[in-house]
Amino acid sequence: MELLGERWALLIVRELMFGPRRFTDLRASLPGISAKVLTERLAGLAAAGVLIRRILPPPSAVQVYELTQWGYRAEPLIQELGRWAAMSDRHDPTLPLAPVSFMLSLRTMFDAAKAGEWCARIGFRFPDTAFTGTVTEGTFTVERTDTHKVPEGCDAVFAASNAPPLAAMVYLGMPASEVGVEVTGDHEAACRFATLFDLPERIG
Repeated sequence: MELLGERWALLIVRELMFGPRRFTDLRASLPGISAKVLTERLAGLAAAGVLIRRILPPPSAVQVYELTQWGYRAEPLIQELGRWAAMSDRHDPTLPLAPVSFMLSLRTMFDAAKAGEWCARIGFRFPDTAFTGTVTEGTFTVERTDTHKVPEGCDAVFAASNAPPLAAMVYLGMPASEVGVEVTGDHEAACRFATLFDLPERIG
């Protein structure tokens, strides 16, 4: 709690869970955080060994922040907080949700038994970021991909202006066309994928 309990610290770790990001990307993904506080939190997390700062190789040559191997091990903590929050009778899956938060929620709510031995690659496109999810024999992994391209080698791709429409589709069973989600590729694979996630039972 001393390492991650400060305001914004855990949210910064969440934003880095799918790979390195620039300072400007982090600030854009965390509305309300000032440049000064973000700088302080990044420095503190780096000093604690949770993340590192590095320069990408040419032609990018930009500075990014990236979790250490130990930092990535914080994902189960974030997942358990997500499960705990979803158990509340006040939980509303249609509220504003960042793309990274949505992808982490999929990692959290994935039902391996429902997936069975099915294998598929599913792309997710948002205006400023993109991800590829891979279902492989009872596991589900996610990686951030090039935002300027349709994720390659995907069986189906979901595209939306933000994450809440996708959350409504997956967690509330609403048709993609009714919530503003564009589906390309194999629609049967897309429909099956959307059934692999269940919110926990609410307990008050």
